[in-house]
Amino acid sequence: MTDIAALLRAARIIPVLTIHDAALAIPLAEALVAGGLTALEITLRTPAARAAVTAIRHHVPLAQAGLGTVTTTEDLALAADLNLPFCFSPGATPVLLAEAARRNLNLVPGVATASELMVAMSEGYHVVKFFPAVPAGGIATLRAFAAPFAEARFCPTGGITPETAPAFLAEANVLAVGGSWLAPPADQAAHDWGVITARANACLAGLNPV
Repeated sequence: MTDIAALLRAARIIPVLTIHDAALAIPLAEALVAGGLTALEITLRTPAARAAVTAIRHHVPLAQAGLGTVTTTEDLALAADLNLPFCFSPGATPVLLAEAARRNLNLVPGVATASELMVAMSEGYHVVKFFPAVPAGGIATLRAFAAPFAEARFCPTGGITPETAPAFLAEANVLAVGGSWLAPPADQAAHDWGVITARANACLAGLNPV
């Protein structure tokens, strides 16, 4: 089983990808990998998502492709079938937490409140997705979580920009941040792979040293 904390810590930035055309999945993943980003979240928001993550899994060996927007046990079954290294959920229902544990999957459940975090931690999930990060209080909330939940580690996603990502990553309880700005659907449709690679490089270059 993948060490999800180590994976996120090494990645620092997780592109959150909504792919409408599965034929674009491989060049998109290759563009991001060329820019230094290898941990990719493929959201289950489009009919093309399953084919896209399957293509990346089988044809872009340097990419660590996982699923995002995981909300059902069927989504977890897909992650298990493809032997994916991680999956992200926007929430943390008891059914989802239990099924991920049963399947021995690296689920990163979503939390926005102290109560939700307590539920996730009580089920053994200490690495969580803070979502939606900015609407839920951003860095101030992460700092408030730090003292009572010292073992919790976060991947904030939702409203984060290239300009604010370094500040989030400077927090001791933050392993990585997720962002959809790296490869918007318009750039995918235009096949602007060079632009996506350059953007990935620039985002990594703008981060504070580990």
